Amino acid sequence: MSLTTLDGTSDVLDARKTYNAALAKRADRTRATWFPLLLLALLLAFPAMQFLGNYNYAIHLILFTASYVVMASGWNILGGFAGYISLGHNVFFAIGGYFAGMIFARLGISTIILAPFAGLLCAVVGYGIGQITLKVRGPSFIISSLALVMIVRILFDHWEFVGGSGGLALPANDLPVRWAKLPYYYAFVVMAAFAVWASYKIKHSKFGLGLRALSKDEIKAESAGIDTRRYKTLAFAISAFFVGMAGAVWGEYLTYIRPNIFLIILVSVNMVLICILGGKGTVAGPVVGAILIVTFNEFFVATLGASEINILATGLVMASVLIFFPLGIVGTLAKSGRLPRILNWD
Repeated sequence: MSLTTLDGTSDVLDARKTYNAALAKRADRTRATWFPLLLLALLLAFPAMQFLGNYNYAIHLILFTASYVVMASGWNILGGFAGYISLGHNVFFAIGGYFAGMIFARLGISTIILAPFAGLLCAVVGYGIGQITLKVRGPSFIISSLALVMIVRILFDHWEFVGGSGGLALPANDLPVRWAKLPYYYAFVVMAAFAVWASYKIKHSKFGLGLRALSKDEIKAESAGIDTRRYKTLAFAISAFFVGMAGAVWGEYLTYIRPNIFLIILVSVNMVLICILGGKGTVAGPVVGAILIVTFNEFFVATLGASEINILATGLVMASVLIFFPLGIVGTLAKSGRLPRILNWD
């Protein structure tokens, strides 16, 4: 009989495996994998409503929400899983938008086709930036990410090749008004579905486990053999990829690219707020947060107008929500065991 059997080690390991298997089975029973698939099917079918009337406003709202789901899900990989709060991710929104927009303006290649390439470019740039900025953590990292936005804003404001501060107009598509939004609608919905799926896969991978260990205690994670520098720079690059893809398509949808569209702090703040409101580090959190942010904004703009009062009202509602849901809606409900099955995508 082996020593491990004599001292009970193998029995303990077998018991742990059995317990973990039981937990995995219970998680599978409570996880509503069918709901996001049903939601995706409904979203893909929704434009058929155009045959019954003019639903352009609803299509725009869904498209806008999906764009933030893409960006927030990407940001969540770095800010939620790895625990590095970045307020400079709209830099990749701008890089993606300008890269695809300039090629579209000069060569006529749709930004929808160019979006993955814009994402890859942003991933490469993000990896390089991450090698420098991720040497610091906490407030220092947040400040460095804000400084990055300011530097890139100055660069684009004075770069005449891309139109400087005035930006550049992009050609509109020749589809009838009723159908003009549909290519961008489907692009954002598909990208959002891909971002959520990738987020789920990353969270349940060895890489995701390492990121979560890193967010809890980076020193202990490194002591456990995790290459923390490589993990966090990869997380930075992957998050930049999704934000860059969203920026690529957003420029063509608006028909112009300009620094004060992409490089305003509100874009980055919204990514952070969406994840915090929905549940930072969860898969469904960015989706729930994006829906709530867009809903709050549209409701208060419609009732109070596009003014400071609208912004104040939105902020008060979000603050009130976070008082009752300190870990975000999905995170708080999951911790208390009251998360509805349709929101359990983790």
